[in-house]
Amino acid sequence: MNRRDFIGRAALASGAVSLMGGSAFAQANKNPLQAVGKPFKMDYAPHFGMFKNHVGDDPIEELKFMFDQGFRSLEDNGMLGRPVEMQNKIAATLERLGMRMGVFVIDGGDNWKISLTTGKKEFKDKFVDTCKKSVELAKRANAKWMTVVPGFYDASLPIGIQTANVIDALRAGAEVLEPHGLVMVLEPLSDRPDLFMRTSAQTYELCKAVDSPSCKILYDIYHMQRNEGNLIANINLTWDEIAYFQIGDNPGRKEPTTGEINYKNVFKHIYDKGYRGVMGMEHGISKPGKEGEMALVAAYREVDNF
Repeated sequence: MNRRDFIGRAALASGAVSLMGGSAFAQANKNPLQAVGKPFKMDYAPHFGMFKNHVGDDPIEELKFMFDQGFRSLEDNGMLGRPVEMQNKIAATLERLGMRMGVFVIDGGDNWKISLTTGKKEFKDKFVDTCKKSVELAKRANAKWMTVVPGFYDASLPIGIQTANVIDALRAGAEVLEPHGLVMVLEPLSDRPDLFMRTSAQTYELCKAVDSPSCKILYDIYHMQRNEGNLIANINLTWDEIAYFQIGDNPGRKEPTTGEINYKNVFKHIYDKGYRGVMGMEHGISKPGKEGEMALVAAYREVDNF
């Protein structure tokens, strides 16, 4: 048996014990300060669906289960699209459990994502309007950070013109968010080569140009490993504009310990620099079923031990 399988099985056995008799999340419901799993050193934030094999599709029960395993934040990219009633239920549960709300996506639809580089008024207006709607959600959910992706490279325009167009749109969005103390976090991505924003240095340049406390970097470790590598050095170079981190190992975009990134070293470096913010778990799970979900928790216990 290899070390990872042993850790996963041990965690599964531990999880099974905690779920026998009364459910662990029911215990957390009675007394939120007494979780089965101790809180992690860093504030890792799962997303809905990560523990569906244990609790099904009910977001509220899954939140309780997350707390039960030691997690103290939630990340929900699609929060803006949820019914207001569910948004309120999620917010109330987070508050009762003492958990934080991580990012949701400022998502006005695929058209504006493609077009902030173009400078067209209709797309900028759509973006600003979605920022305004995001303020209302942030108030309900006690959220602070919202993900923004400018969209695709426009081959019909010089790169300098595209950059100026994006800066102009981001400044308009920041003007909406800043009075409320909210922060858009710009996420450079690796999903396809025609995306406009792809490196931490380029995103750093945009943040400096916008020059607002409401426009910062979301440093997704998975995407940056794929696009540029040299993680710790680039984190240091862009540190003063980073407001949020996301996680995923490479290759595969699964939990830490499944790929090539030395997450224990990366996390220790971020922690030692003083970061105490949310670490979004924006990745899949390497193994199926309940065993895979408990192996996920075990992997985070392993890399959080520094």
